[in-house]
Amino acid sequence: MKISLALLVLLLAAAWAGRQGMSFRSSKVTCCPKEKFSHQKIPEAKILEYRYTSPSCTHQAVLVTLPGGMVCVDPEERWFQKYLRKQKKPNSTSK
Repeated sequence: MKISLALLVLLLAAAWAGRQGMSFRSSKVTCCPKEKFSHQKIPEAKILEYRYTSPSCTHQAVLVTLPGGMVCVDPEERWFQKYLRKQKKPNSTSK
């Protein structure tokens, strides 16, 4: 009985964490300090993926993954906004 109760509690905890967008492996929030932002335009072909930082971060940013690592970008940068619009077009040939 104790084992099934413990299993149920773990299962419920895992389901709750999944809904909250959290992981048991890492609860660390990745943020970008303002002085680490890249202000150079990044060629579209080099962008492997991107993700927004947490709303709890002081400075809103996009973490852009490149072949050599990650850089922080201001989501309001003109070149990044153009990149996003291209990504949303249905017949876009880029990633």
